[in-house]
Amino acid sequence: MQAFLAPLALLLERLFGYPRPLLDAIGHPVIWIGRLIAGLDLRLNRGDGRRLKGMAMLFILLAVTAVVTVAIAYMLRLIPFGWVIEAILATSLLAQKELGRAVRAVADALAHSLEAGRKQVSQIVGRDPQTLDEAGVSRAAIESLAESASDGVIAPLFWLILGGLPGIALYKAVNTADSMVGHLSDRHRDFGWASARLDDVVNWIPARLTALLLAGAAFWVKGADAEKGWTTALRDARKHVSPNAGWPEAALAGALGFSLGGPRAYDGEVHHLSALGSGRRDLGPADIRKALELYAMMLNLALGLTLAIAVLLWR
Repeated sequence: MQAFLAPLALLLERLFGYPRPLLDAIGHPVIWIGRLIAGLDLRLNRGDGRRLKGMAMLFILLAVTAVVTVAIAYMLRLIPFGWVIEAILATSLLAQKELGRAVRAVADALAHSLEAGRKQVSQIVGRDPQTLDEAGVSRAAIESLAESASDGVIAPLFWLILGGLPGIALYKAVNTADSMVGHLSDRHRDFGWASARLDDVVNWIPARLTALLLAGAAFWVKGADAEKGWTTALRDARKHVSPNAGWPEAALAGALGFSLGGPRAYDGEVHHLSALGSGRRDLGPADIRKALELYAMMLNLALGLTLAIAVLLWR
C-alpha cells in the first residue's frame, strides 16, 4: 500500500490544502526550513570563501532535513496504515490548492480594476507592479502559474514518488534555499551558488514533465492545442534565462495561443527577456481563467498517472 502514498497526498492536498488554523498554530514546514536557512546565512555568509561556506550551509540543511524526515518515515512504517499519515504530512509540501487560489485571486481582482490586479499580482511575482498594464498583470499571473505548476506541484510530486516523505522534504529544502540565497545579489552571488545549481539539477526532469503534462492536458481543454503546446516548448524553452522555467511557460503559451515572457521591470530596472510562444500578448482576466482551466486538467492528468503507477507497483 506504500505505493499509494503519492496519489493520496496529491488528492488530499488538492481537496483541503494546508489548513489555516494549523498554519496559525505551528507555522508551515517551508517556514521552518526557511528559518534554518536564514540562521545559517547569518552565521556563515561572511568573510572569504563564501562559495565553500554556501556548500557547507546546503550540506547542513540537507542533513538536518534528511535525519528528521527519514526518522519520521521509518517510525510511521512500523505502524499499521502509517503510510496514510506519511501522505498527510507530505501534503504540506505540495501547493496545488494555494497556487490555484492565488492566481484566481489575480483574475478576480483585475476584473474589478487594474490597480486591484496590480496589488494582487505583487503577492506572487517580484516584478514592479506599477509598470504593468492589464496585459502585463495577466501575463505575470499566467507565467507564475506555469512555473509554479512545476516547482510547486510536479517537482515535489516527482520526488515524493521516488523518495517518499524524505524525498519531497529534501526537494523543498533545495528549492527554498534557491529562492532565499540562490540569486545574483552581491551578498549571495557566491554563497548561494551551490543552492542555485542543485535546484537546477533537481528540477531538470520535473520541468520537462510539467511541459508534457500541460501539453497533454490541452487535449481535454476546449480551444487548446496539445501539439502546439509541446512543439512550442521544444522550440522556445531554451530562450528562457532559466534552464527549467521556460519549459512549462512555453508549453502553456503554445497550448493556449499566448505569447509570454518579454520585457519586465525589477526594482526600476528593465530586463529584456525573450518571448515564449507566438500568440496573443493582449491578455486579460478571461485568459488567466483559461490558463487555470488547463492547470486544473493537468492536475487531473497527474493524479490519474500517479494512481496508475501506484496500481502497477502494488500488483
